[in-house]
Amino acid sequence: MAELSYRDAVIRAISQEMERDNNVVFLGEDVAKAGGVFKATVGLYETFGPKRVRDTPISEQAILGAAMGAAMTGLRPIAELMFSDFAAVCFDFIANEMPKLAYMTNGQLTCPVVIRTGNGAGVRFGAQHSQSIENWTMMIPGLKVVAPSSPVDVIGLMAAAVRDNDPVIFHEHKALYATKGEVPDGEIIDRLGTAKVLRPGKDCTILALALMVPRALEAAETLARDHGIDAEVIDVRSLVPLDTQTILGSVAKTGRLFTVEENPRLLGWGAEIASIAADEAFWDLDGPIVRITTPHIPLPAADHLEDLALPNAPRIVDKIVRVMNG
Repeated sequence: MAELSYRDAVIRAISQEMERDNNVVFLGEDVAKAGGVFKATVGLYETFGPKRVRDTPISEQAILGAAMGAAMTGLRPIAELMFSDFAAVCFDFIANEMPKLAYMTNGQLTCPVVIRTGNGAGVRFGAQHSQSIENWTMMIPGLKVVAPSSPVDVIGLMAAAVRDNDPVIFHEHKALYATKGEVPDGEIIDRLGTAKVLRPGKDCTILALALMVPRALEAAETLARDHGIDAEVIDVRSLVPLDTQTILGSVAKTGRLFTVEENPRLLGWGAEIASIAADEAFWDLDGPIVRITTPHIPLPAADHLEDLALPNAPRIVDKIVRVMNG
């Protein structure tokens, strides 16, 4: 067991899969000798060499086009989009090409590509470099979507993503790179489509993703200490496939459901889960499903304005207390 940063967990995750399988290759902008703009690929070039760790032109379309072609000929590429916002530049590959390939060839071809993105806000990069795009990507049939919140989940879910035969978009949160957590020794592999109960509770269920997970846990401790509310906190981790069994099982126990989302409010991932809960767990609910989200606005770069926009622990506590005591 060792303590690793989220950033170092990315390096270990990619290394683990490249050591295991010579067909795993890695490409993106400045990912080789420079070690990535977030230094999350340091040492990979030196370990695996220029044939397997490749710098690309500044063209997201070229990156994903090359990755898709490599996957169609038997490789298992990991392709980096420096910022998730840039998925808009190459959305044809993400929405229209990669996820349709297996279906349109009747399984004769598959597209085992992992698309890594630097996702989310909290680092003052402004409106075009700070978006949380999980809701853009979870709507696409044939594409799997994960967003880990801890170092151990980075490694386990990356392994699962690389070994999957479908394209997976792997959202790494920029504001989590410096955070640390305990990671076991040896190979780590997890399963896509699994949520994780991080804090058991009996009074309400809080669902969170990525950066919102530590904020939800902080809020849960305050709720218990100051308000006598015992909240169950679930890290959703995987949006596609979605672990509805864990989520609905928690709702059946607590009778209350809150989602904490960094994405803009309109059409956020929590809206889809709220719809599922309303359809499948209506009679288990003791109150309204409540979403705590970023407003439907372009994210500001100013420190105090970005902080106001994102859900934080005090805001989560305030909303839950008012609803539970309302």
